[in-house]
Amino acid sequence: MPHTSHAQPPRRRSAEEQARLHQAITELWEQRITFNTVLGLKVESLDPASPRLRFDMRPELVGHFLYGRLHGGVISAALDAMGGFALTTAIGEKHPDETADQVLHRFGRMGTIDLRIDYLRQGIGQHFIATAEVTRLGGRVGSTQMRLHNDAGVLIATGAAAYIVS
Repeated sequence: MPHTSHAQPPRRRSAEEQARLHQAITELWEQRITFNTVLGLKVESLDPASPRLRFDMRPELVGHFLYGRLHGGVISAALDAMGGFALTTAIGEKHPDETADQVLHRFGRMGTIDLRIDYLRQGIGQHFIATAEVTRLGGRVGSTQMRLHNDAGVLIATGAAAYIVS
């Protein structure tokens, strides 16, 4: 006789708790991670399927003064932050029964363990959009692929990263 499971699906956090999680993640990325504030990162989408961060070009971010190009370190840091952001939204989705505080507690253990950036074009634009896809979210390690576009939609750089998540 076949065995049937009557396991209950995991309970989902309430709409109110989901809003608290979104607010907490936004505050973390835009205000509490000080370096993200220096970069000017702003949350554009918290959707785990299409997370997005944006930042405006400013004189402090210029790497080549003659051409006004975005500094390569800014590109790298923005894509690294984007990978961590994508994983944080994915962790929230993976653990739908956890409160905002529990999800943020998981973030406290996250750290970059490998990062590769490919610079494809000059970082010229009025603003930039970073996106990422989570390619793997295991119990200990998460992997992402990231992209940075300028305001005209031109792909400036890509990245791949692995993060400790536990």
